[in-house]
Amino acid sequence: MALIMMRSVAMTRRGFFKLKRSSNGIRAFSSLLTSPPSKAVFYERHGPPDAVTRVIEMEGVEVKEKDVCVKMMAAPINPSDINRIEGVYPVRPPLPAVGGYEGVGEVLSVGSAVKHLSPGDWVIPSPPSSGTWQTYIVKEESVWHKISKDSPIEYAATITVNPLTALRMLQDFVTLNSGDCIVQNGATSIVGQCIIQLARLRGIHSINIIRDRVGSDEAKEMLKRLGADEVFTESQLEVKNIKGLLTNLPEPALGFNCVGGNSASLVLKFLRHGGTMVTYGGMSKKPITVSTSSFIFKDLSLRGFWLQKLMNSDKVNECRNLIDHLLCLARQGKLKYECVFVLQILSLFQSL
Repeated sequence: MALIMMRSVAMTRRGFFKLKRSSNGIRAFSSLLTSPPSKAVFYERHGPPDAVTRVIEMEGVEVKEKDVCVKMMAAPINPSDINRIEGVYPVRPPLPAVGGYEGVGEVLSVGSAVKHLSPGDWVIPSPPSSGTWQTYIVKEESVWHKISKDSPIEYAATITVNPLTALRMLQDFVTLNSGDCIVQNGATSIVGQCIIQLARLRGIHSINIIRDRVGSDEAKEMLKRLGADEVFTESQLEVKNIKGLLTNLPEPALGFNCVGGNSASLVLKFLRHGGTMVTYGGMSKKPITVSTSSFIFKDLSLRGFWLQKLMNSDKVNECRNLIDHLLCLARQGKLKYECVFVLQILSLFQSL
């Protein structure tokens, strides 16, 4: 993925940019405690990431009394990160901006009024905070959540968005009991993989829908290893009686949609009377179409989920406890998923 171009530019704390030609490199502009100079993935305008982003050098910034300076160790590239750079995500940082929204880092230094963090601690921004695609970040102590240093780095860097989304959606909409069933599309996504495993831990069955593509058989096998009960491609569901494909599974009470279009319609067809479909994404960029009979005769409910709204509410501490729970599952090997992009930012910075 061609995401980053190299430039030699320095950034001051207030966001004004100037070339630095000192033979001694970038100098701190304050005699107070400052962060080291930092490299960052930066953009001044919205557009395709490979056209508008570049790597810059940022001057060290002052670490105030309530601030914590964190050396980032790893940060993922999520679809929402790309959407923010493109300018199509509902909430975006003001320009100019540094990319990234979650990640994991090690505390380098702390301000004099910081009480609960010390150099060497591992921390994640919780709620997620913009600007994680840089080597050093300075933010107030309240932004950071301390985590166990035994956590695998790839899970620590990615736990805040996708796994937490999966856990909250399983908890927040329908009361599910052992033996119940859920249905979802986008099952190979990180959220989808987490839903399968978290449901299985509670004795909840899962029906999973994936795209028709090269490698779909391998994808089915991967999801079955995670605990999926049934995995269908979209073309397999082009039948009149879709529920006839189920053998010993109950009709799902809850469905998850991150695709839209026909794939969302397939989720709805599986739901039992009074069931609920929760939409948390729209990767196909196609609208959800619901028949009148689905509302009148099946009494289906359509809901939406947006993690950012939840994390900006009074549930921050509750979400941090859930993050600790998810990291515990990852350390125990009970929660696994493929992290395709998570170490790209880390590898890039180490090579510069």
